[in-house]
Amino acid sequence: MLWQPTPRKLSPVLLKTLIGRRQVQRFATGAALFQQGSPVRGVYLVESGEVRLLLAMGGCQKQLLEVAGPGTVLGLSESMGGANYRVTAEAGKVTTAVLIPRDEFLASLREHGDVCMQMVRILSEDLNGLYHRFRSISAHPGRPRQRPLDEQLN
Repeated sequence: MLWQPTPRKLSPVLLKTLIGRRQVQRFATGAALFQQGSPVRGVYLVESGEVRLLLAMGGCQKQLLEVAGPGTVLGLSESMGGANYRVTAEAGKVTTAVLIPRDEFLASLREHGDVCMQMVRILSEDLNGLYHRFRSISAHPGRPRQRPLDEQLN
């Protein structure tokens, strides 16, 4: 998934490592970077634009979870664990992202312990953010749930 590490949180060593393995892709508005349930291809680093993270709700309904901007790392936990993508990532407007294929990304982590530790820190921040989000929801059990994406957009 994501949880928006800002560009300043990505060290120069990490950026150099990622840039050295770049496959830049441009996505038109509405184009999918990856689909929920599809096999993981790698980690995406959003360079420009915005990416909407969507969760399938059954049928054709999708719930907007987050909007990611430049500097965000997408698909990190799935790439680390080899799982399928847990959400759909869709360009909210024209977006440029770097794809680091999973095998190359994992090899980079093995070669660079400092980069590996930064990824652990980002995953920890993600987990901490989810914990606080869950606590906030749990503290307000009567609060209405978020509407499906098609209702949010209309």
